[in-house]
Amino acid sequence: MLIRRDRAMVAVTIMLDIAFHAGRSATVSAGDLADRLGLARRGMEPLLQALSRAELLESVRGPRGGYRLGRARRDITLADIVATAIAGNEPGEAEASAEGGPLGDLQARVVDPIWGELDAAARLSLERLTLEELLKRATAAGLQRPISEPITFAI
Repeated sequence: MLIRRDRAMVAVTIMLDIAFHAGRSATVSAGDLADRLGLARRGMEPLLQALSRAELLESVRGPRGGYRLGRARRDITLADIVATAIAGNEPGEAEASAEGGPLGDLQARVVDPIWGELDAAARLSLERLTLEELLKRATAAGLQRPISEPITFAI
């Protein structure tokens, strides 16, 4: 789970950035996204592709191409994003981390059940939170969404 947490957090941040800067109409380029988040574009691409395959993002080609939300902000839960990010991990990562974990009766009878309860509680919280809610929290934190101005041509 620890290996996957970082990937899930990056996926949530990517989705929030796109919702914040573009929404469903405008697009955000992978380069701008990488610059704002301080991530390598090449490293983000597999995650962007996974989010696009899951239809959480829509990839737009062309001069004004980039990424935009695949559906309404209120319809995208953090559970959707995290599940997509975790599913996109390299095969065998989960098994490798599980094999190196502790063994024994205390682990099996006490820690594992508690971890299952914590996992279920976290899953419920993730299912309740949407990108819409995160955008409200961003506004409450004093962040202002960029205003996109229409392009005007004067001759």
